Amino acid sequence: MVTRVVDLRSDTVTKPTELMRLAMVKAEVDDDVLGFDPTAFRLENEMATLMGKEAALFVPSGTMGNLISVLVHCNIRGSEVILGHNSHIHIYENGGIATLGGVHPRTVMNNKDGTMDIDLIESAIRDPRGELVYPTTRLICLENSQANCGGKCLSAEYTDRVGELAKKHGLKLHIDGARIFNAAVALGVPVDRLVQAADSVSVCLSKGLGAPVGSVIVGSKSFIAQARVLRKTLGGGMRQVGILCAAAFVAVKENVEKLEIDHKNAKTLAEGLNQVKGMSVDVASVETNIIYVDIVESSKYTAEKLCNYLKKHGVLVMQEGPFRIRIVLHHQISASDVQYALSIFEQVFTGVQEENGN
Repeated sequence: MVTRVVDLRSDTVTKPTELMRLAMVKAEVDDDVLGFDPTAFRLENEMATLMGKEAALFVPSGTMGNLISVLVHCNIRGSEVILGHNSHIHIYENGGIATLGGVHPRTVMNNKDGTMDIDLIESAIRDPRGELVYPTTRLICLENSQANCGGKCLSAEYTDRVGELAKKHGLKLHIDGARIFNAAVALGVPVDRLVQAADSVSVCLSKGLGAPVGSVIVGSKSFIAQARVLRKTLGGGMRQVGILCAAAFVAVKENVEKLEIDHKNAKTLAEGLNQVKGMSVDVASVETNIIYVDIVESSKYTAEKLCNYLKKHGVLVMQEGPFRIRIVLHHQISASDVQYALSIFEQVFTGVQEENGN
């Protein structure tokens, strides 16, 4: 019987803290669709200030936040957005920008560090003289940190260059900032500096920050006014949403400083796993709270088999391929949890479990 669970599947599995639960109980609320929920208003003002933007809007999820942002910027069907081939918007959001918005995605190869080459982005911008046959490029999207590249951080300088390119061609820049606070902490750069060049940013509150629900999108006042209409259209308008925003406000105030500990624990675990025979981790690439672990194919384990063994001992991870798993640290994983998880990995690959009949 499992007596200890160390959940490393994602930073979305965090549970509301006692402070969050208390804030939810005491939240002052009204009807947010009518624009009168005071707690939502407080959170949105806080996030706009933190991000250095004029206004903000609470939405149920990061997927909705990205979808709304793309649709506001690409408000004519048949528009095109340039984004990374490994980006969350392109891979994990059900093709919503195309299905619901009629926006055509044009992908550019993500490098291992999460960037896209500037010259490749520029070459992907459609020649406006070809409007008879081409979609019209209206938007560039970045992701920071870049999850599928291992939580890699995009620098402010790189983002500035993409922003300059967008302005040169009359385009908008959106940042999927699901883990933008992770990037800011890892780089030691204020979060508003990281998104200074962006016209809009979506910020997830229920990943590293640990809120139970929600994201916020930020941008200009006119952008947020249009976003508010689209939120209602997509079914994201909620009434006494301050109950959720109260927990999110606590998350922003209490948990940003904990991200550095998450990153430290991730590095410790990555270094330990890389010493386990039969596993390989690019330790140098672990910049934030995400670790990708490759299983040596000559070993007796597949990712599926390994996940099953780990689960029997209370260690939960995510399978990413036949011989690859993903591990994500969060503020409810302690240094002791890291050592316990590492001990279970070592047991698996030294054959202790099989010898004990497990």
